[in-house]
Amino acid sequence: MLLPSLLSLLLLPSPAVLAVANFENTAVVRSIELSGTLTHVATTYAAKALVGNVKTYSIALPRLEKERTSFFEVKVKGQNVPLKAEFDWDSFKARDYDVLRVTLPEPLSVGATMNLVLETVQTRASRPWPEKASQTETQSLKYDFSLFVISPYETLVQRTKVKLPHPEVHSFTQPKDVSQWAQDDAASHIGNVITYGPFRNFAPSASDVFDEQQTMQIHYPYEYPLVEIASYHRHAEVSHWGANLNIDDNIHLRNVGPELRGHFSRLEHQKQAYSTKRVSHIIPGMVLHLPAGISNVYYYDLIGNVSTSHLRTAPAPAKRDARNKQYSTLEMRPRYPMLGGWNYTFTLGWDSNLADYAGWDTTKSKYVLEVPLMTFVPSSVYTEASISVVLPEGATDVEYFPPFAPETQSVDTLKTYLDTTGRPRITLAYKNLTDRHALGTIHVTYRVPFLAHLKKPIAVSIAFMLFFALGLVGRRVNLELHSAPGLKQKTL
Repeated sequence: MLLPSLLSLLLLPSPAVLAVANFENTAVVRSIELSGTLTHVATTYAAKALVGNVKTYSIALPRLEKERTSFFEVKVKGQNVPLKAEFDWDSFKARDYDVLRVTLPEPLSVGATMNLVLETVQTRASRPWPEKASQTETQSLKYDFSLFVISPYETLVQRTKVKLPHPEVHSFTQPKDVSQWAQDDAASHIGNVITYGPFRNFAPSASDVFDEQQTMQIHYPYEYPLVEIASYHRHAEVSHWGANLNIDDNIHLRNVGPELRGHFSRLEHQKQAYSTKRVSHIIPGMVLHLPAGISNVYYYDLIGNVSTSHLRTAPAPAKRDARNKQYSTLEMRPRYPMLGGWNYTFTLGWDSNLADYAGWDTTKSKYVLEVPLMTFVPSSVYTEASISVVLPEGATDVEYFPPFAPETQSVDTLKTYLDTTGRPRITLAYKNLTDRHALGTIHVTYRVPFLAHLKKPIAVSIAFMLFFALGLVGRRVNLELHSAPGLKQKTL
């Protein structure tokens, strides 16, 4: 088994030779869960070490799959702690794939095995097909992917399982010319799962050219709207005097389902509201999960306040660890139903007790603040997102720790009402946020000197003193008009 593999190494670049000689994949299983704008993929690699003291494992991703991936995480199967994984830009410089270097939790000896799981979230991998639909037509999507899981190591057996949102499928591609790897039917459909494989005895396939690769397509119905957040801005402002954390979200929402063919009929929409079968590509409203213990919730759009909403507030949990398990529910309904290609911009905000999100670290003598990264709209992708955290005026020694590496980050000063020197503002910019980013929290540590706490009351006191001083001076100024000396007033 090893002799043909070693001979094949002579045809690969020297960095790849080292990678292929380290491991052998006894099995590779890929599971693809189809939905709307988000596609979850989990690939399990059963790796066997061929040499001793192995510390890194390489995973190859096709370039198209890499471009679609907005989140990735590698874990040992059955464990919750992610492993260190970075893309290697120096080795494996190929035109059609990238390589992810995974640092193992401990070096492996010869013959030792380990199951690694690569979890990825692909954005916009499924597209509407057909691309346009009338107001009463149903919605269907098309998803394409590579048939074989490529790897820099020899693979004994591999298979791909595609889980559909519904047992019904319009069509799926059958592999061709795969007799050298598969003996039975290469693709089968049972229930809501389509299985490709098993395919056996793969030589290292992560090379500059892999001619045997094929593209599979699955055309399936989807009964939920395709939601995309084109732009999202969160403004979080801390007030120590008010013991308050204010969250203000500005959201630009878009329906990326099939575009409307023809004109919109309000009468037809009202008829569908009383029908048992709703149209899948229209967004009539949505349910958002907000933090527990919030108050003064507001929701308005470009026209003004929107009253077609209902809020159920949950009390703040006694323990901070239980905050993610309890949440308030906002049933939000836009002013108009959103069809494919339509947009809607609105603002959502609330106040929270600062004690639920901030505390005092006695060891470092600093405040510790936790700000949720985002308000997640179900089954959506956030194309452009920026999060701003505004600290109290006079805050010093500011440090921040984002849950995920941002595209850009900056710290500047923001001046608002009654400010003198301004407030430190942290701004983080992201792209393509998904549901796996939704629970992320930005940690900020800072100090506020005692005199900084007094800046605002001193500024207010000085302002009132100046106001009263001007009043006193004004009362002593005589603004009456007097006749000039020597002039006599004429009597009419």
